[in-house]
Amino acid sequence: MEIFLQSVLALVLLAAAVYVQKQVPVFTKGGAKVATTRTLLVLVGIGFGLTGATYVAGHLPQMLAFLIGFGLVHMPAAFILFIKGRRGEGKS
Repeated sequence: MEIFLQSVLALVLLAAAVYVQKQVPVFTKGGAKVATTRTLLVLVGIGFGLTGATYVAGHLPQMLAFLIGFGLVHMPAAFILFIKGRRGEGKS
């Protein structure tokens, strides 16, 4: 049951990561800023994922911990971009 819940959490958080990566260009001016934002999110996500994976034993739980950490980094950005989209705000 624990693996199932971790799998569901990993899928939800990965969906948030995909959402953020797709929405960043919609709300960000300039290609350099888009690339910087995406790179920063991916690098910090990898760092969080690797940190989470080091505290878990087993291949599948380590992979799930990595995916959860990666997706968790994207959640604040997902929330902000969702709110900006609902307000109809432009690029900044």
